[in-house]
Amino acid sequence: MDRLVIEGGQRLAGSATISGSKNAALPLMAAALLADGIVSLQNIPALRDISTFSRVISVTGTTVEHSQDAGTLTIDPSNLNRPEAPYELVKRMRASFYMLGALLGRMGQARVSLPGGCAWGPRPVDLHLKGLEALGAEIKLDEGYVVAKAPGGRLAGGTFELNPSSVGATINFLLAASSARGSSRLDNAAIEPDVGVFCRMLKQMGARLSGIGTRTIEIEGTDQLRATSFSNCPDRIELGTFMIAAAIAGDPGSPIRFENADPSHLGEYFVDALRQTNTGLELGENFVEVIAPENLLPVSIETGIFPGFPTDLQAQWTVLLACTDGNAKVNETIYHDRFKHIPELRRMGINAIVIGNEVVVEGGQPIQGAQVMSTDLRASVSLVLAGLVAKGETTVLRVYHLDRGYENLEGKLSGLGATIRREKYDEWADPA
Repeated sequence: MDRLVIEGGQRLAGSATISGSKNAALPLMAAALLADGIVSLQNIPALRDISTFSRVISVTGTTVEHSQDAGTLTIDPSNLNRPEAPYELVKRMRASFYMLGALLGRMGQARVSLPGGCAWGPRPVDLHLKGLEALGAEIKLDEGYVVAKAPGGRLAGGTFELNPSSVGATINFLLAASSARGSSRLDNAAIEPDVGVFCRMLKQMGARLSGIGTRTIEIEGTDQLRATSFSNCPDRIELGTFMIAAAIAGDPGSPIRFENADPSHLGEYFVDALRQTNTGLELGENFVEVIAPENLLPVSIETGIFPGFPTDLQAQWTVLLACTDGNAKVNETIYHDRFKHIPELRRMGINAIVIGNEVVVEGGQPIQGAQVMSTDLRASVSLVLAGLVAKGETTVLRVYHLDRGYENLEGKLSGLGATIRREKYDEWADPA
C-alpha cells in the first residue's frame, strides 16, 4: 500500500496545470456506449476511478483504450453484447451506476449492481430508479442488483421532477431518455458544470436536447447517436483544492498560477468566500492566479448545490479555517455526516468539533505533523493540505483514496515547492 510523507512548512510558488475533470469524464464515458461507432475523448486524467470504470465498461464487450500519457480515451461499443455491470467492480465507485441509464438506452435492458464508493453518508439511488420508471422502465431488485427492462426493447419517454436535485440521477435520466421512442422532460435537473459538459457531448452525438444549463431539460428521443470526438473540461474540485493550498501555504504577495483552469465552474460562492479570507485572486478564461495574504481571515461557509459552495471542497476549507486567527463554521447541507476527516485533523492539533451537520473550527492553534489515515477522497486531500502547513512530518496512509480523484498530486505539489514523497508500506507490519 502507498502513503504520502510530507515535511511541512515549505512555501509554495510557481505554477501547475489542472487535470481533466473526473466527475465529467465518467458520464462522458457512459455516454460513449450510446454511439454507433468509436468515441474519442481528450483531456482524460490518469485516475483510479477512470481505470475502474474502463473495466466496468469492458465487461459489456465494449473495447476501451486509455492512453494515460496522451490523456486520451478511445471507446468502441460496436460489440457491446452484455448489459451487465457486476458487483465486484461497481462496489468500488458509485459512478458505475451510470451504466444503468446507458445500457437501458443502448440495449433496452440492464443488470447493474447497487453501488459502492466513498465510505460516508447514505446516498440512495431511489431518484435514479424513479426517474427511469417515469421513462417506462420496468425495474426490480434481485440479490443486490437492479434489473431494468424497457417493454418492447425501447423506453417510451416521460416526465419526471427530481426532488432533491441530483447530478447522478440527472445523468442517468438523460442517458436513457436520449434514445427513447418519444419526448421526455426532466424538471429540477442538476446544473453543475459537469452535467452541462455531458449534455454538450450528447448533443454533439445527435441527441435532441434543449435547456442545457437550466433546471428544465427537454429531450426528444432519437433512433441513433453517432460517434464523436470530444474534449473534457478541467477539474473544478482539483482547481479549488489547489487554490486553497496556495492560500494557506503560498508565499504572501507572490502569485501562484494554475493553467488549464475554468474558474467559472467553481461557482460564485466559493470564489467570493476565498476573496473574503483576504486571498488575492485573478481569474482568467483558462487560468487562475492566487496570492496568499499575510493573514487569512476566517470565513464561515455553507455547502450547497451548484452554484453554491461545493461539498467536495468543505474538508479542504476546514484546514484553511485552522490557518486563520479566528473561529468559523462549516455547515454541510448535502451529506450531513461527511466529517470523517475531523478526527484525523484533530490528531494534528486542529481544534474542530462536529455539532450535528456543522463543524466549528478554532483557528490559530499550532498544527503538528502526525500519522493520519485517509478515509475517503476529499478527506484524504484535506490531510495533505494540513501536512503542508504543519510543523514537522506528516504521514498520510491509504492514499489509494487520493488516487481515485487527484492525478499526480505529489508531483504537482513538489513542482510548487512542497517536500512530499510517496512510499510503499505494509499496513499490517508490527511497529519497529
